[in-house]
Amino acid sequence: MNDTLSSLVGPGSQPGEEDGAALDYMRMPSGMMTFSTPNLPESEDAQGYRDGKAALEQVLAILKSGDKRGSIDLGGLDAANRDFVEQVLGEGEVSVIAGARAQAQEAVLAGVWRVRETAHDGAVTRDYVEVGAFPTNILAGAFEGARNAVPVADSFGPNIFNAPPLLPEINDHLDKANGVAHAINLSLLPHTEEDLLFLNDILGRGELTILSRGYGNCRITATATRKVWWVQFYNSQDTMILNTIEIASVPEVACASDEDLVDSSERLDEILEIYR
Repeated sequence: MNDTLSSLVGPGSQPGEEDGAALDYMRMPSGMMTFSTPNLPESEDAQGYRDGKAALEQVLAILKSGDKRGSIDLGGLDAANRDFVEQVLGEGEVSVIAGARAQAQEAVLAGVWRVRETAHDGAVTRDYVEVGAFPTNILAGAFEGARNAVPVADSFGPNIFNAPPLLPEINDHLDKANGVAHAINLSLLPHTEEDLLFLNDILGRGELTILSRGYGNCRITATATRKVWWVQFYNSQDTMILNTIEIASVPEVACASDEDLVDSSERLDEILEIYR
C-alpha cells in the first residue's frame, strides 16, 4: 500500500458494522497533554539574559492586551538570549510545517507560537514569537495558488461510487468557510479505497501540515483547494480512528481559544516573576 493510500484508509477510515460495535473513533486516546512548567533556569543563572527577559515581558504585554494578538521579533537577540526564550516557552501541543517557507511550534503556553520563516535556500528570514489563535502569516499562505472550487466531472473511474456526491457538498460550503466549519466524516460514510484516492487526487495536496498532540494525535493537511483540509485522528498505536474532510479557514483543533490565551497570560506572568 502506498503512502497516500495508507494515510487515507485503514481502521477509522471506513464504517464499522451496523450495530456500531467497531466505531473506534468514539474511544479517543486517554493520553491528553496538560500544562507543565518547562525546565527553567534558576534566577541567578539568568542574570545575563536581559534581552531575552525583555522579549518575554513584551509577549506577556500582548497576552494582557485587549486584542491578545501580536508578534515580537527575536532577530536581534544573541544565541544565548534566544535559547533562554525558547527554554522558557518550551514545546507545546501543536507543530506546523509550511513546506520550506515556514515552521512554527506552539509553546507550553497555548496561543504562544515560536515561528521561523525561511527562504528557498533555508536561510532564516524572520524569527519571532507570535501570540494568537494560529500563526497569521503561515495561515495567510496556506492556500496560495489553490483552486477556488472542486471540479465536478461527468464520469468517474471504476469502483468510485460515493465520493462524487461529496464534491457539490464541498463546493456549497466553500463560500461559508469564514463562519461555522463544515466537516464530512468519512469514517461514517460507506466508500471504497478508490473513493478515497479519488478525493485525495481531486482535492490535491497543499504544503501546510499541522500536528496536534493535545488529545491523542491529530494530523491536519491543507489540500490544494481553498479552505479544504484533511483532519485525521490516530490512537497511540498510530492507527487512524477518525478521517474527515473539513471546510474552514483553519480547523479549530489546531487553534488556541480566547480562554487559552487568558490562561497563558497568567502562567507566563507566574514564570517571569522568578526573574523580576
